[in-house]
Amino acid sequence: MSIPPLVDPGPPPLPAGRAARFARHLTLPGVGEQGQRRIAAARVLVIGAGGLGAPILQYLVAAGVGRITVIDDDRVERSNLQRQVLHGEADLGRPKAESVRDAAARLDPDVDVTAVVGRLHPGNALELFAAHDLVLDGSDNFATRYLVNDAAELTGTPVVWGGIHRFSGQLSVFLPGRGPMLRDLFPDVPDADAIESCAVGGVFGALCGVVGSAMAVEALKLICGIGEPLVGRLARYDALAAGWDELRFAADPDRPAVMSLEEIAVLCEVPMGRPDDISADEVVARLGGSGLTVIDVRTDAERAASAIPGSAHVPLPEILDRGWPAVSAALGDTGGDIVLVCQAGLRSARAIDALAASAPADAALRNLAGGMEAWAAASQGR
Repeated sequence: MSIPPLVDPGPPPLPAGRAARFARHLTLPGVGEQGQRRIAAARVLVIGAGGLGAPILQYLVAAGVGRITVIDDDRVERSNLQRQVLHGEADLGRPKAESVRDAAARLDPDVDVTAVVGRLHPGNALELFAAHDLVLDGSDNFATRYLVNDAAELTGTPVVWGGIHRFSGQLSVFLPGRGPMLRDLFPDVPDADAIESCAVGGVFGALCGVVGSAMAVEALKLICGIGEPLVGRLARYDALAAGWDELRFAADPDRPAVMSLEEIAVLCEVPMGRPDDISADEVVARLGGSGLTVIDVRTDAERAASAIPGSAHVPLPEILDRGWPAVSAALGDTGGDIVLVCQAGLRSARAIDALAASAPADAALRNLAGGMEAWAAASQGR
C-alpha cells in the first residue's frame, strides 16, 4: 500500500550548508531535494525518550526533521544507559525529555526539539496530535498505547508504533481511515502488569536500536511518500534467531469506532494511592529487621527473574482461592506489617481486597506502592 506524502515540501532551495549535510539523501530516488524539504517541514511527536525513543530521535534529528516534540515523564537512571543511547552518566537524575532534547541539539542545532516533561494523557493528547503530522509511539505501558490509538482515530493523525520485550520486538503503522489500527490488531486492553517490565524481564540493549531505527525508517517513508509502509502488517523481529517475520491483519468491520477518550481516560488515571500503601523506600529501610513480612503474589517465572530478599511466595490465584489461610501459612514470627507485592502494585492490591473478609481484624496488610518496579528503583545503589 503506497500513500501520498504526509508533508508538503518547505520552500526551495535548501540552504547550502543543509544541502551538504543531507547530500546522501539528495541522490536517492523518491527523496531528492523535494523529499528533504518535506522532512525539514515535518512536525513529529515522539512519545517516550527511552529505549525506543532514543534511536527514533537520533535518526529523525540526523535526517533533518524540522520540528520534533518529545514527551516523557521519567528521569534518567543508571540502569537505562545500557540501551537508551542518547543519555549518559552526566544525565542521571535529569528528566529524559530534557536530556534527549540537549543531545539532539548536539547532533543538529538547526532541528527544533521541544521537551515536554510529563505524561501523555486524555487532557493533552488531542491537542498534541492535532499539532503534528505524525506520531511515533515508543511508550512502555498499555494505557498510553491505547490512548495513542484513540487520539489518532479522533484526529486522523498517522502513528508508527513499536514495542520490545527481552529479545524480541515488533512494529506497525496505523493510518486512521486508511488501514487497521491497534484496536483491530489487539482488541482488548491487557491488564497493566500483564507483561513484565524491562526492570524485571530485562531487554537486550541493542534490540532497541533495531526496532527504533526501523520505526524512524517508517516515519521518513511516510513523510516523503515513498515505499510500502507497514499498514496492516505487523513486523516482528527475533534477535536470537536473527530473523524477521510478518503478520498481516485487517480492520474489524464490527469494531465500534472511537468516539471520545472517555473509555481510555479511566485506564489512564494515575492512581492516587491507597490508605494501606507502603513506599518502596520504607520497605528497603526496614527489610531484614523485625516487624515486616513480605509476601510476593506474582508467578514463579516473575520471581525467578527478581525477588525481594527474604520474601515469601503466595501466588495471587492461591490467595483468591483460599483466602487468609494461604497467607498465614507463609508468615514467620516477625509480626507487624504484612507487605504484599506484585509487579506494579495492582495484583497485590487485589489480593489485599480479597483478604478483607477472612483476615484477622488486627492483620496489618500493606500494599507495596508501585510494586517491584518501585522496589528496583528504591534499592538501586544500596
